Amino acid sequence: MCAGPLCGYVCPHMATITCTRCGQTRDRMAFQPFQNDLGRRAYQEICAACWAEWLRFQQQLINHYGLNLREPQAKEFLFRNMEQFLFHGGEGGHGLGAQSAPAGQG
Repeated sequence: MCAGPLCGYVCPHMATITCTRCGQTRDRMAFQPFQNDLGRRAYQEICAACWAEWLRFQQQLINHYGLNLREPQAKEFLFRNMEQFLFHGGEGGHGLGAQSAPAGQG
């Protein structure tokens, strides 16, 4: 018997979600991307297709601003933009409508 998302088994009835971003019922992400509240929220509410869109947009941001992901400011910049993109109707990959660049970047 399944005990929900914490049961440790792959449950067929849990393979799809109704995505907060696109509103469609689609496949869930394969795993929680980050061990924080934003990662948990993304895993619970965002489909794999929208997550893939974010990964493409994230790469554009990294390249455009020359982000160094070892710097805390760069990580914070990406987390802010990820939240905007996934939960607040972000750009959807149509140009770099990013929130302000981290200090010393862009």
